[in-house]
Amino acid sequence: MSKNATFIRELPSPDEIKKLYPLDDECKKIKAERDQIIKNIFTGKDKRLLLIIGPCSADREDAVMEYMHRLKKLQKKVIDKIVFIPRVYTNKPRTKGVGYKGMLHQPDPTKEEDMLAGIIAIRELHLRVIRETGFTCADEMLYPENYAYLSDLLAYNAVGARSVENQQHRMVASMIDEPVGMKNPTSGDLSVMMNSIVAAQSAQKFVYRGYEVQSKGNPLTHAILRGYVDRFNKAYPNYHYEDISMVLEAYKDSDLKNPAVIVDCNHSNSAKKYEEQLRIASDVIHSRFVSKDIHKLVKGLMIESYLVDGNQQPGGEVYGQSITDACIGWEKTEKLVLALHGQMGI
Repeated sequence: MSKNATFIRELPSPDEIKKLYPLDDECKKIKAERDQIIKNIFTGKDKRLLLIIGPCSADREDAVMEYMHRLKKLQKKVIDKIVFIPRVYTNKPRTKGVGYKGMLHQPDPTKEEDMLAGIIAIRELHLRVIRETGFTCADEMLYPENYAYLSDLLAYNAVGARSVENQQHRMVASMIDEPVGMKNPTSGDLSVMMNSIVAAQSAQKFVYRGYEVQSKGNPLTHAILRGYVDRFNKAYPNYHYEDISMVLEAYKDSDLKNPAVIVDCNHSNSAKKYEEQLRIASDVIHSRFVSKDIHKLVKGLMIESYLVDGNQQPGGEVYGQSITDACIGWEKTEKLVLALHGQMGI
């Protein structure tokens, strides 16, 4: 044991947590059906657009669930052209390693960190979304070992810009059955993202939670374009036609399965000007319209959206407003989704 750390308590294993908070048969059926729909979109059998949409971070269960019920009603209006994968992001990466780290760490953002309560809270929230709305959701695989607590619930996994070069993230992604999106790194180096996709689509042998694991590789691993920053921390986008064309060429030069791109409309693509997401989303759909190759490659968009525009500090009193990155509120969310639906062909 380290002299520089206190080992507070041993936490339940993922199997123990899954037995205490199980996925019932009806939810298993929902997940299987959703998994097939999403797989068909990534493999080109289903021509609908994916929208990975929701709060920057899932900070409080009541507001997240209200958002999900609104999203369920909106999904019915656009289901012929658009399929939602709600964001229930329960981990929050921190550039400096300090501050609010998400529901996993703090189920109540106003209280101290409690990892056991957090593990239970994130599983219960994902379960509740499935039961009440029929959605299976996306989360960020910030901590690969913690993925196992949610592995039977998730529809989609994202590997962030600061994690994409990490060997463990790549190898764990290779054993996941659902799509995994690899973001370009903050530097914008597309080769790093493409190498990560190669690693995750390949068979791997590695250590995971005390086991020696042999994976088969995940053919649904793909690219997420999120913009980048230069050495002066100035943001630059990579969602334009020319940027997507570069990724298309990178795919053509590889032997990767199921070439696919998701465009993140916030982060450095918007320079964190969250309202720009409406314009950026429309621009990407236009690129799909003018190029058959880009239409085939771009499978969806990622949108940061919550009940109230903007953001606030953790502990803020505005119900349904992000306590991490700023999001578009519900009115703008409806406007964006309905505009995309009107703009799209199949």
